[in-house]
Amino acid sequence: MAKVGRVLAVLLLVALPGTAAGVSGARAGARGGGWTGSWETAPSGTAAALPGAAVRNVVHLSVGGTTVRLRLSNRLGTAPLGLDAVTVALRLAADADAVPGTVRAVTFDGEPAVTVPPGQDMVSDPVPLPVPDAADLLVTVHTPIDCGPATYHRTALQTGYLAPDGAGHADDEDGAAYTGRTTSWYYVTGVDVQGGTAAGSVVALGDSLTDGTGSTRETNSRWPDRLAALLRAHRLGVLNAGVAGNRLLRDGTGPSALARLDADALDRAGVRVLVVLEGINDIKGAPPADDVTAFTDAYRTLVARAHARGIRVVGVTLTPYGGYFACTAAGEAVRQQVNAFIRTGGAFDAVADADAAVRDPADPQRILPGYDPGDHLHLNDAGMAAVAGAVGLALAS
Repeated sequence: MAKVGRVLAVLLLVALPGTAAGVSGARAGARGGGWTGSWETAPSGTAAALPGAAVRNVVHLSVGGTTVRLRLSNRLGTAPLGLDAVTVALRLAADADAVPGTVRAVTFDGEPAVTVPPGQDMVSDPVPLPVPDAADLLVTVHTPIDCGPATYHRTALQTGYLAPDGAGHADDEDGAAYTGRTTSWYYVTGVDVQGGTAAGSVVALGDSLTDGTGSTRETNSRWPDRLAALLRAHRLGVLNAGVAGNRLLRDGTGPSALARLDADALDRAGVRVLVVLEGINDIKGAPPADDVTAFTDAYRTLVARAHARGIRVVGVTLTPYGGYFACTAAGEAVRQQVNAFIRTGGAFDAVADADAAVRDPADPQRILPGYDPGDHLHLNDAGMAAVAGAVGLALAS
């Protein structure tokens, strides 16, 4: 990783032709004058509302700062979302307790209550709260009434906490009222930081491989988490826009990658680099996508839209799935052709060869056994680290 700094200087500080991004924007981020995305999850669907409950979401930052702001989402809801209390705090340890003195009320246009219209996101006012790198935050929301289906991210791989009778408990330092548990994130979809030395963010757009399926719960072992650790010395935040079941070409679990590109990636704070690992669900889906041109056109579209915002794009090769129940010879042939395009098609600013990093040399259509959690599709913690390393090498090549 010694050469990462030199390559990041190209990826982050050199403006693309016809854009205003580049040196001034990145340096402003480094001075603390702008916002940097430090944590993200993408809406993946809806769950039953939790009227009257306070939900204490646990989120793990990549980089720190002196001020934070939250992004709340009702993007997939069908009725106005009314929240009468939102707070943010540093997490004390492994439960729902806050570090004493760190609970902050979150406001929206100066008001403690907010109504988020259906189909929309809402960004909070700045909240003075010094947060270190790799901090766990508690983001607590209270919904006093049933506002219809709740926009959530299903696969948090992180325990959250519920106070069933949550009125008055959003600002509790003591987590005793939070007797319930959830394995999903409710309403909160982003945390930005300001006032530190962060120079911008990298956003990972993907499916369950990016979302973290196969990695160990509660340990932040998804490959974007591992990448965040690699890039922290370069003061870059890493945002995880992975959604299990997501597809490149069509809607699957939530909108397709193309449909959600702006909301989940390009519109996020301080984004300098987009990393794309999408396509295996199209290949193995029903009906399977077998038109390689559709893949290449979609990748070119993603890149063009990112470049129009001054954002560089790293393409990631699709990892093996031999032995998975939906793997077919025809699908494997498509994967190989898609990977050939990612490697040599010239569409991307850099290429991370995750396929080469995790495949079994003795059987390249399969994941190396030491990286396979057992389903022959996803990756365990070691496999996640290998993908993060491949992305790091793409930045260092």
